[in-house]
Amino acid sequence: MASNENKVALVTGASRGIGAAVAERLARDGFTVVINYSGNAAPAEELAEKIEQAGGKALTAKADVGDVEAVRRMFDAAETAFGGVDVLVNNAGIMMLSSLAEADDVNFDRQISVNLKGTFNTLREAAKRLRDGGRVINFSTSVVGLKLETYGVYAATKAAVETLTAIMAKEMRGRNITVNAIAPGPVATDLFLNGKSDELVARMAKMNPLERLGTPDDIAAAVAFLAGPDGGWINGQTLRANGGVI
Repeated sequence: MASNENKVALVTGASRGIGAAVAERLARDGFTVVINYSGNAAPAEELAEKIEQAGGKALTAKADVGDVEAVRRMFDAAETAFGGVDVLVNNAGIMMLSSLAEADDVNFDRQISVNLKGTFNTLREAAKRLRDGGRVINFSTSVVGLKLETYGVYAATKAAVETLTAIMAKEMRGRNITVNAIAPGPVATDLFLNGKSDELVARMAKMNPLERLGTPDDIAAAVAFLAGPDGGWINGQTLRANGGVI
């Protein structure tokens, strides 16, 4: 994968936060970007327009990653529009925190559906349809290592994603497709900041030796490395992009 030109990257959950930063960065790096979203079309369309105005190429694709048929149709749309997919970035995810004792069945099932089944659904399609020489970049979390209270169900879904990552890397033998995961620490996004006091945010920002929260661009840079020419020898790994918190 010597050049990103004429390569197509499908980014799930790409209408805002880390996903939007990843889509913008990959577009700047020369990828044609498919911006997946599950609900509100407006932010995804705005992002696609922003990418196009900057000289890039982008397409929006609505799909709930937890829906097998919707995921299949999304890959179909990318293949119809651009001929195929070279890079899959599994960014879509939800986080609902509670102690195990207080865990809600509905929230448990939803996190499994999006974070684990959603990732599985796209990996299954990618395993069959990604062009040779491609890249798969999944999203985990550094909480898999930190094991913080109240993150149990969320972290469990992501630990499963790390296992799928390592196994799929082996199953892609002979096709020159790498499969890796990014495990961010605390990142200044709505997903992280919502419901947290200023004091708690400040305390979590100081947890790593660089003493700040990550930014979506920090994570997008790690994704760009794994998706681009320089990341070709990294395979089956989980990269903890977290400022050294663990």
